Amino acid sequence: MGHRTCLASDEGPRPEPGGADDPRAAITRRGPRRRGRGRAGRRLIAAMLASLLAGPSLAETLRFAVYGAELSRDGPGLLLMDLLEPDAQAAATAQVIAEAAPDVLLLTDMDYDHGGAALGALQALLAAEGHEMRHRFAARPNSGMATGLDMDGDGRTGAPRDAQGYGTFAGQGGLALLSRYPLSLRRDFTPLPWRDLPGATPPTLLDGAPFPSEEAAAAQRLSSSAHWVVQLDAPGGPVTLMAWAATPPVFDGPEDRNGLRARDELLLWRRYLGGELGPAPEAPFLLMGLSNLDPEEGDGDTTAMAAFLADHRLQDPLPRSETGGLATAAWEEEENGTGPLRVTYILPSADWDIADAGVLWPANSAPLAAAAEAAGPHRLVWVEVAR
Repeated sequence: MGHRTCLASDEGPRPEPGGADDPRAAITRRGPRRRGRGRAGRRLIAAMLASLLAGPSLAETLRFAVYGAELSRDGPGLLLMDLLEPDAQAAATAQVIAEAAPDVLLLTDMDYDHGGAALGALQALLAAEGHEMRHRFAARPNSGMATGLDMDGDGRTGAPRDAQGYGTFAGQGGLALLSRYPLSLRRDFTPLPWRDLPGATPPTLLDGAPFPSEEAAAAQRLSSSAHWVVQLDAPGGPVTLMAWAATPPVFDGPEDRNGLRARDELLLWRRYLGGELGPAPEAPFLLMGLSNLDPEEGDGDTTAMAAFLADHRLQDPLPRSETGGLATAAWEEEENGTGPLRVTYILPSADWDIADAGVLWPANSAPLAAAAEAAGPHRLVWVEVAR
């Protein structure tokens, strides 16, 4: 079931180019860190002054962010064009990211290309906004990866839902990590067959046979996009990052294929934390990603999400905004029947000190409101931690 993984990792900005169902169509706030042109210098000066006043006990903080901005397009290469000569949506995305000024950023809906050209173009765009993130990691996702099989039981092959994860082309809507500090891949669960996850619940037909066929079930990977374990070489020592983006738990039939898959994509992390998929990660670590599950509302398994948030090995900083509360996706009620939901998470291990947290969801009258709206329905979630 393996495949050759193509990596785009730890390269600087380049001025020139070198599942389930579509997450953009489904269920993904305290003030941002004020860094733009010239703000990084002011922050450094302020940190130096604080260090002199507080002495050696002052903790180093790290800001992590997850953003489901719509950096996916209808065909390969189109995103790169929109980043090299930024369209309104790409420019708005860069503006929001620069305003939040994270040290580490996970993007949950960005097209992957073999050479990392689009990710390099985004790095250059962020640098032009005054926020440099010199290090990066991306690998080929399951989204858009052709199987040649009927994976959704509609009697046809070759459609977006017949890929390992929803996608009209290979790499559509994958994951990407950007960082101010070096990144390196430690584990990649992306190729893991769904049925091989301990305790997994793949869909079945009414008679209990695998859905939609034994051949499809045997080929089906768990990750609709990707599941990565990445080491961040941060000041003060390494940090383990667990990154993922799950399928929306909708757009299926009575077999509940997508609902079961979203739940098991979350279950994978419980199994990993428990040492059932190899050695358990050592603290400090953070889980960061798009679960597409709200702990209280929505079509997915709310109980599974609530139980995960209550895991004693983790802590939930409860990031919020004045505009949307705990919600992280600005959906209208007519879109999903519930309205805004909390579907994006950053969950530090229990040993971290939480310095601050929020969802960057500006009020309608705020200067950044137009950019946040133009970037897409998902809002950037951030958490600041200290050792």
